[in-house]
Amino acid sequence: MTQRMKIRKGDLVQVLSGKDRGKQGRIIEAEPAQQRVIVENLNLVKKHRKPRPMKDSSRMGQTQIQPGGVIDLAAPLPVSNVMLVCPTCNRPTRVGYEFREDEKGRRIKVRVCRRADCGEVLDR
Repeated sequence: MTQRMKIRKGDLVQVLSGKDRGKQGRIIEAEPAQQRVIVENLNLVKKHRKPRPMKDSSRMGQTQIQPGGVIDLAAPLPVSNVMLVCPTCNRPTRVGYEFREDEKGRRIKVRVCRRADCGEVLDR
């Protein structure tokens, strides 16, 4: 059984270990089943690609070709190697959950900064 991830697509995170330690970036893709995230412009790897015809190219005239060569791609990072950056205190923080009431009086579960001096809601 996989554990639920506390960070989501679009969150600003800081890398804790690896070649990009200390750098920050936005999550562009989250893979909860593998417990991995892809961070924008971090953990870049070189990928060699052959030129290939593009699918669903316009039917007018010649076929378009996707260029080949050496391409930089963002590789997945383990979710344990990144930490969410709180938007109010701008520091890496652990994520907690609290139940709060919304404007209609319903109880909703929200993510909260776990720093003692902050405690702000992380959800937009």
